[in-house]
Amino acid sequence: MALRSLIAAARDGGDVPEALLAAAPERGGEGLRRLAACWRAGVTVGGGLVVLVDRVAVSLREAEAHRQDVAAQLAGPRATARLLAGLPVLGLSMAAGLGMRPLDFLFGGPAGAACLVVGIALDGCGLWWTRRLVTRAERA
Repeated sequence: MALRSLIAAARDGGDVPEALLAAAPERGGEGLRRLAACWRAGVTVGGGLVVLVDRVAVSLREAEAHRQDVAAQLAGPRATARLLAGLPVLGLSMAAGLGMRPLDFLFGGPAGAACLVVGIALDGCGLWWTRRLVTRAERA
C-alpha cells in the first residue's frame, strides 16, 4: 500500500521524499530514508541522483554484511545458551534413568522445592543474561 502512494507521487509530480519517508518502516527502513535524503538533495542542489544512490547502495550493502557477520559470530553463544537451558532436563532424565527419582525429591519436601526454585531462577537468569548480551552485541 505504501509503495502505491510512492508510485503515485512519482508519477503525478508529488512529494517523492515524503512518500519515501511514509513508506519506510520504523525498523529496517533506513534505505528508504536515505533515498529520500538523496532525492531531496538532488532536487534542491540539482546534483546527480545516481551518484548519491550508488553511495547509499554501497553503505547499505556494507551494513547488511556487518549484520550477517554479527549474526554468524553470535550463533555460538546462542547455541550455548540453548544447550545450557536444556541441561537441567537432561540431568533429571539421567537421574531418573539411574533410579534416583529426582521428581520425588524436588516436589516431596521443602529442601527439594528450594532446589527447584533456585535452579529455575538461575536458569532463567542465565537465559536473560545471554539474551541481553546478544541484544547489546547486535545493536553495537
